[in-house]
Amino acid sequence: MSRIVMKFGGTSVADLDRIRNVAARVKKETDAGNQVAVFVSAMAGTTDQLVKWVEEISPMHDAREYDTVVSAGEQITSGLLAIALQDMGVPARSWLGWQIPFKTNQLHSAARIEEIGTDELIRRMEDGIVCVVAGFQGISDDNRITTLGRGGSDTSAVALAAAVNADRCDIYTDVEGVYTTDPRIVPQAQKLDKITYEEMLEMASLGAKVLQTRSVAMAMNHGVRVQVLSSFTDKPGTLVVDEDEIVEKQVVSGIAYAKNEAQVTLVGVINKPGIASDVFTLLADGNINVDMIIQNETEDGRKTDLTFTVTENDLEKAEKILNDADNVEFSSLMTDSNVVKISVIGVGMRSHAGVAATMFKTLADKGINIQVISTSEIKISVLIEAEYTELAVRALHTAYGLDGE
Repeated sequence: MSRIVMKFGGTSVADLDRIRNVAARVKKETDAGNQVAVFVSAMAGTTDQLVKWVEEISPMHDAREYDTVVSAGEQITSGLLAIALQDMGVPARSWLGWQIPFKTNQLHSAARIEEIGTDELIRRMEDGIVCVVAGFQGISDDNRITTLGRGGSDTSAVALAAAVNADRCDIYTDVEGVYTTDPRIVPQAQKLDKITYEEMLEMASLGAKVLQTRSVAMAMNHGVRVQVLSSFTDKPGTLVVDEDEIVEKQVVSGIAYAKNEAQVTLVGVINKPGIASDVFTLLADGNINVDMIIQNETEDGRKTDLTFTVTENDLEKAEKILNDADNVEFSSLMTDSNVVKISVIGVGMRSHAGVAATMFKTLADKGINIQVISTSEIKISVLIEAEYTELAVRALHTAYGLDGE
């Protein structure tokens, strides 16, 4: 007997037929003798509609009432799935975030989980009852409903899996697992049987939309084995596990790309101690996340050009902050949003040389110029012109031997 937490996204519960399909999948696990808790998202499109209604009735709305409204979608699907399971003869009941309770801080629409009550849930699971939980929602210490932000259902599912010592957290989506790259760009992309937390975290942060970054980080911190599967096929998925579980590590596991990037260059900045601190403190105070950074001194060493990347959504805000700054002097500010970040990811890089050389040579052979480079222990990222995205991804996928038949 295993204890399993299952999570189904919005497309998996988009209508009544799909909810019945989910119920049938849950029944298979209970028929196998497993203890099961199920997290559900709102039906596809429901949360967007709820958000739209809130914004239409009042652009300057109360964040606490916003959470009350947008959490309603998960309440509907949790109740419907419990009914569907009961109709199949499976003992089940629904739970809302406050009933467990999922205790969070008071940061409405982006709340953080602080504590989970598990005694009652575990008792019900041990009695053979399927606990259907509304994902995405919790309750603050002032007794108000909170939501965890987009992707919150994944996060709450992983958090509960950790809290109840589940053997696995199965996250069902509309894809069959984690691939070596986007199959829409590279038809030869292969589904990975296993991937490490660190690799998945890098892929999630770089635009792979299979799992949310928060849920991967939580799984890694608590050692929760996560499996990514499709709700619409019966094929095996991808296990996200600790590095020790993977016997033969690939040098490169995947190629990721992020389109929502923008490059900012401060030209002619006075080259003095603390100038980088001044620039990036201003941006941090503006809640702007900076990624790739490169600094080039001028010939006489008195001035420097400082180049970095931000998300495209933050570009206008970053420009305003820097142009309004009193403590940062520069000759000009240049921006470019027609860029993409391409990343090569793999824990095997730690023990293999030549990964960067292969990347740079492959791009050079295709006539693709590299604008910025950044590296970590298991990742090499470059910034290139957006028009070369597909060419670069395909070429790198082939160069590292990731193409399937």
